Amino acid sequence: MKKQPQRTCMGCNHKKDKKDLIRIVKNKENQISIDKTGKQEGRGAYLCNDIQCFEKVVKSKRLEKVLEIKIAEEIYENLRGVILEQ
Repeated sequence: MKKQPQRTCMGCNHKKDKKDLIRIVKNKENQISIDKTGKQEGRGAYLCNDIQCFEKVVKSKRLEKVLEIKIAEEIYENLRGVILEQ
């Protein structure tokens, strides 16, 4: 059986299977998007599908630090919507 790749959530710092996390990616044009496939090119950051982890990341501005770019409020709203719909 193939071993699942592990990634660390930015909110709770727990390692989980990559498929269980939401990937936020910054491409070469410095555009931020939510990567549902997990295969988009660019710098990726991972987040649990948990609203508490999301709120921690927003409050600490950790996503901005990891991706080294200012994050627009609409990106946070889209991410909140993705987390709440699951």
